[in-house]
Amino acid sequence: MVTAMTSHMTLPVFNLIPREQNGRVFYEVKFRYAGRQVMRRVGRAWLEPDAETGSFKARSGRVQPGYFDSRAAHVRAAEIIAGYVAEKQDAERVAEERRINGATFREVAHAYLHWLETVKGAKPTTMRSHRSLLAEPGTPHGRGRRKTAGYIMGALGDKPATKVTTAEIEQVLRTVAKAGVTPRTVNHYREIICAVFNYGMRPGAFSLPTNPAKFADRRRAAAPGVLVFYTYDEIEILARALARGLHRPYGYERLDAEVEEDERDAEAVRVSAYAGVRMGELLALRWVDVDWEGSALTISRAISDGLETTTKSGQIRRVPMGDDAAAALERLTQRRHFTHPEDLVFCNLVGRRLDASALRRRFKRARDAADLRPLRWHDLRHSYGSMLVAGGIDLVSVKEAMGHAQLTTTSRYLHARPATELAAKFTDALRSTGATSALLADDESDP
Repeated sequence: MVTAMTSHMTLPVFNLIPREQNGRVFYEVKFRYAGRQVMRRVGRAWLEPDAETGSFKARSGRVQPGYFDSRAAHVRAAEIIAGYVAEKQDAERVAEERRINGATFREVAHAYLHWLETVKGAKPTTMRSHRSLLAEPGTPHGRGRRKTAGYIMGALGDKPATKVTTAEIEQVLRTVAKAGVTPRTVNHYREIICAVFNYGMRPGAFSLPTNPAKFADRRRAAAPGVLVFYTYDEIEILARALARGLHRPYGYERLDAEVEEDERDAEAVRVSAYAGVRMGELLALRWVDVDWEGSALTISRAISDGLETTTKSGQIRRVPMGDDAAAALERLTQRRHFTHPEDLVFCNLVGRRLDASALRRRFKRARDAADLRPLRWHDLRHSYGSMLVAGGIDLVSVKEAMGHAQLTTTSRYLHARPATELAAKFTDALRSTGATSALLADDESDP
């Protein structure tokens, strides 16, 4: 084995040295490599102290398993040195390749994730999404035994970032598309790769010369459909279904604590729909954020991937608190515990934060039990925006209440505004040409 390992390399000269430690004698090998002295332990030596010379001498009898005599120790020492030299040469080769080709895509991607989290302060949910798409193949994902496919790292991770081509990125996107995902998801993969290269091009980062992902084709994604939303009556039906425990097994006798939980969930639906708060904002809401005299909610924090952070936009906003939202919150103040200003508005029976996934599951079961349209929890927020616009509230006011960064986002709710008034104006405008046309016809008929 040592011959096969060392036949292609010249080993440095070494010395085999016996040393005694705690009454045991070991062989150690000492050698120099790249100007540095190295010592490695070989193993137990088949030696014993020699009282006459003050050194060591070979023990009598057959060498026992786990021990080395002089010849076996030299062979093992050569193997150890060969392994050390091979490891160092491999590291030197990698360093040379890095010097010539630059960092790998994996290194750039990891640096990008660190920058995104520590410098840009990305939300925990954003970081989880990015880490998932940039994970290695086979990385455990979510609950259960699911593992990530690792499309990006599997194809590009080991390649020098400067050598990655647009064609290779296109192949990654084709592989993702074959998995049966939507064009929007494929485009999301493209955006992540593009973001990694954009970071790598920054001065002081990796100074990459170009971004090959920029030239990869985007998939044609379907235009956003018309937002669907619940009406006021449907929201009340849903809230009452939760309060009555219709999401629980048929005929189930609820405990008092369960009745309280169900009523709390009903008010959570109402506050979401009548104040337009996101799920994360709802779960982070505290009583100190409720301004009873000013009829407003202060939305300053949210829960993201289980952690309390700022709102999605990073801004604090005040949401006008209408009578229905105020009534829901007022009913919650009647509970026996957890009404201190710093307590959570929506909490479990021991005052801790609710689990968003569990709340969504109860919502869906109550929705189905009430035979309502299969909308999501987030559609309660869409219902808020749609009902406001339908009721004639101007877009700027709706934008501020919902915390949108752009007015174009709020304009999606215009579909809910009845066209009756505008249609009447259109009719008057079209008919106004009628009188002029009649006069022209009369003039042309005069001899």
